[in-house]
Amino acid sequence: MLNRHLLAYLPVYLAQALVGFGSVVVFTRLLTPDAYGQYMLVLTGSALISTLIFTWLDAAVARYHARASARGRLGGHLFTALALFAMIAAPVGALGGVLLLVLDLSPALKTASTYALVYLLLRAGVMIALETRRAAGEAWRYSALETFSLAGGFAFGAALTLFTDLGSAGPLAGLALASGLALVFDLPALARKAKRDRAHSARITAFFAYGGPIAFSLIFEQLLTSGDRFLIAAYLGEAATGAYAAGYALADRSLSIVFLWLGMTTGPLLISALEHDGRKAAQDVARRTGALMGAIGFPAAAGLALISPDLARLMIGEELADSAASIVPLIALSGLMNGVMTHYFHTAYTLGRRTGSMAFIMTGSAVLNLALNALLIPLLGLHGAAWATVVAYAIALVACAIHGRSIFPMPIPVREWSKAALATAGMAVALIYVPSTGLVITDLVLQVALGALSYAVIMLALDGLGARRWLTLKIVERLGRRAAA
Repeated sequence: MLNRHLLAYLPVYLAQALVGFGSVVVFTRLLTPDAYGQYMLVLTGSALISTLIFTWLDAAVARYHARASARGRLGGHLFTALALFAMIAAPVGALGGVLLLVLDLSPALKTASTYALVYLLLRAGVMIALETRRAAGEAWRYSALETFSLAGGFAFGAALTLFTDLGSAGPLAGLALASGLALVFDLPALARKAKRDRAHSARITAFFAYGGPIAFSLIFEQLLTSGDRFLIAAYLGEAATGAYAAGYALADRSLSIVFLWLGMTTGPLLISALEHDGRKAAQDVARRTGALMGAIGFPAAAGLALISPDLARLMIGEELADSAASIVPLIALSGLMNGVMTHYFHTAYTLGRRTGSMAFIMTGSAVLNLALNALLIPLLGLHGAAWATVVAYAIALVACAIHGRSIFPMPIPVREWSKAALATAGMAVALIYVPSTGLVITDLVLQVALGALSYAVIMLALDGLGARRWLTLKIVERLGRRAAA
C-alpha cells in the first residue's frame, strides 16, 4: 500500500519540483531584484496569515476524516468543515479589504497584497478539498487537483508577469486564478455530501482543540522558516531579500518536495494504521518511513550543497545568482533537519493528539531564530540569517526527537540512517572529483549522474533498505522460472 500511494502522489511532487525551480528561473529573470524581493515578502506574509487562520481547520479535517467515515458521520464532518471555512473566510476577506484601502502602501505593494489576499482565501478552500481527498485515500484525485493548482498557478503567473505590467503582483494573480478554478471544480462535489447533524457543535470544539495547537505550532514553524526575510528586508533591503529567497527556494524547496511527498503519503497511512490496527502497526509504517526519509534526504541535501554554484548560475537570474549560491549549503542542511523533524518526529504529536507540546517547542525555536537573526544579520549579512536557521532547526529537531518519545515513540532507524550516511559520504567524494567541461548544464548533468550512480552502488553494497536482498530474490525468482520453463 505504501508503494502504491507513493506512486499516486508522485505527480504532485514532480509538479512541485517543476514549479519550485521554474518559479526561481522565471521570476528572478522577469522581475527586478527589488520586485522579486517584494513578491517573496508578500507571499511569505500571506502564508503566515493563512497558517494562523486556516491551518487548524485543515489539520482537523485530515485527522478526523477516518473516524467520521468509520462511524457513518462523514456528511456531518464535511458540513462542519465547510461551515467553518465560510464563517472564517467572509470576515477575513472583509477585514483584509478594509486594511488595504486605509493603509498607506505603495501602489505596487498594494496591488500585490490584494492578489495575495484573494489567493489566501481561495487556497484555503482548495485545502479543505485536498485534505478530504487525501484522508479518504483518493490519491489520484488529490494528485490531479493539486497538480493543476501548482502548474496552473505558475503558468498563469508567468504569463501575467510577462504580458502585463503587474510586476510583483503577477505571480500572485496567477496563483489566485488557478486556485479559483480548482475550487470551482472540486468543492461542489464535497458540498453535496455535507449534511448537518447533531454533533456539529461538539465537532467544532473538537476540531479547534485538535487543530488550534497545530496552527500555533506551524505559525512559529513558518516564522522559523521565513521570518528572517522580514529582518533581512529591514537591515539589507528588498534586493537582498530577493537573493536570500532565491537561494533558500533553490535548496529548501528541493528538499521540502521530497519530504512532503513522503510525509503527505505516509501521514494518512500512519493514522489509519493506528486507528484500525493499533500502535505496533503504526510503528512498523513509521520505521519504514524513517528509513526511506534518510535514504532519500541525506544524499539530496549533500548533493545540493556540492553542486550549488553551478545550479545557481543555471537557475537564478545573473544579478542574484552569486549571493544566492553562497547560502545554499547552509540552507540544504537546515532543510534536511526541517524535513525529518516536520514529517517524521512531529508525527508523534499528531498520533498522540498532543499538539500543544509540539507548539511549545516550535514557539521557542522560532523566537530563538528571530533573536539570532537580529544578532547575526548585521554582523554576517545573508550568511548570518542562514546560520541562525541552522542552529534553530538543530535545537528544535533534537527537542522533538527526545520529547516526542514520551508521547508516541517514533522508531529511529539508526542502522539504515548509518548506511545512508556512508553512501552519501562516498557520493560526496565522487562529486568532488568530477571534472569540469566548461559548460554549466553539462557539468550539472555529469555531477547528478555520477552522484546518483555512486550513491546507488554503495547503498546496494551495504544492502540499504534491503535493496540487495530484494534484487537477489528477484534474480533467483527469474532464474527459477526459466529453469522451470
